[in-house]
Amino acid sequence: MIKVIFRDKEWELRAGMTVRDAILKVGLNPEAVLAVRDGKLINEATILRDGDTIKLIAVVSGG
Repeated sequence: MIKVIFRDKEWELRAGMTVRDAILKVGLNPEAVLAVRDGKLINEATILRDGDTIKLIAVVSGG
């Protein structure tokens, strides 16, 4: 299992999916968040392994 954290929400999902699939599975837009594992930014094609904890950070833009 993997753990996905976004703000005050937490989900447990099966390992083996990509970051993009995990983001979609929890109902978020992959273009609106960045994924961080062990303090390092990971891309949406990264395969998630059993025991991973992924933190999602909202992308903020403006001008």
